[in-house]
Amino acid sequence: MPPQLADRHTRRLRRPATERTPEFDLSYARTGPRASTPVVVIPGGPGLGSLLPYLGFRRRAAQGGLDVIMVEHRGVGFSRADLRGRDLPASAMRISDVIDDIAAVLDHEGIGQAHIVGASYGTYLASAFGARYPERVAGMLLDSALQSAESLNLERHTVRELFWRGDTATAEVVHALIDQGVDSRILLDVARAAYELGGDELLLPVLRQRANHTHTAAWSALQLYATRDRSIVRFPGFYEFDLAGVIGFRELGYGGTPDGLPLDPALTYSEIADLFPAFAGEPFDLAAETPKFTWPLVLLVGTRDLRTPPPIARAVAATARDAVLVHIENGHSALESHPLALLNAIRALVRGREHALPGAAAAINRLPRRGLAARIPELLGAATLVESTIRP
Repeated sequence: MPPQLADRHTRRLRRPATERTPEFDLSYARTGPRASTPVVVIPGGPGLGSLLPYLGFRRRAAQGGLDVIMVEHRGVGFSRADLRGRDLPASAMRISDVIDDIAAVLDHEGIGQAHIVGASYGTYLASAFGARYPERVAGMLLDSALQSAESLNLERHTVRELFWRGDTATAEVVHALIDQGVDSRILLDVARAAYELGGDELLLPVLRQRANHTHTAAWSALQLYATRDRSIVRFPGFYEFDLAGVIGFRELGYGGTPDGLPLDPALTYSEIADLFPAFAGEPFDLAAETPKFTWPLVLLVGTRDLRTPPPIARAVAATARDAVLVHIENGHSALESHPLALLNAIRALVRGREHALPGAAAAINRLPRRGLAARIPELLGAATLVESTIRP
């Protein structure tokens, strides 16, 4: 990424060469009023940028008095290349190295402890950071907790109970679409995204229109948004899965083995699996590490989350020493779809008021939704309404 595209808050930290990684500059941003214990926010992915996509998030965080640090993931955006401008190699893509990058930024900023916040894939990094650097963690917030590569069966059960086995209008239309020959992988991608973004109110009209027409604008938009194929492997500065995706496949099992049944989440990344290494095993046993966490832990749970279903967070809370579960009316990753909810939860954690969060869930749900992902249901709903008028 050209350095001139970075905003004025962007900083660079030289990372030394190792056996696996050439010397490169790691980029990060720190915004807001300085605090002795800032907040490190780790987005999802792997492959999501931390700098360009979250300018608005950091601005709102600063307005709310939060000192926020976001580190550009190695292999992405402003942290993509070595000093000669060459892409970092696949050997540099390891979770252990990513969390060492975060620790190096804290050292560079003279920070002893921080509140560690992760969303989706970022929750694995946050928990791994806690396991490796427990003395650096003042508190932790996991937004849509991903804690193990072994949650695939839970994902399967959740989506199939909702979309396939249930005696519902949704399941009826899904069966009809499968009978019509609609690709099961794409159907799951679209249905899951629509449900997470807008629930049945958005999902059902989209499915029904697809059943009646070969192509619809809403279906095509959701497919573009949700499908993981070669067309979205790289969107510079925002989503760059082509390098960082090595972590997803090698260490988190993104290339799962299909079970041969409809609506299998194991197929989500199947179109690009040949570009990445096979699963070699997880670098951390987070189920064994979580009971050792001594800090306050907040688990933000979307009631419509199908990618990291709520039982995952409940299992984490059951083993943690000091955990708070906060259920909000949302899909996957509040950082993307309901950032004001996440910011309010972060402020409660920073102020030591995290145990009041469950009682504030209704108020959090009433907060306005900001950001592009939050506007998608409104835009898709409008497209569906227009198409139903033109093509009943």
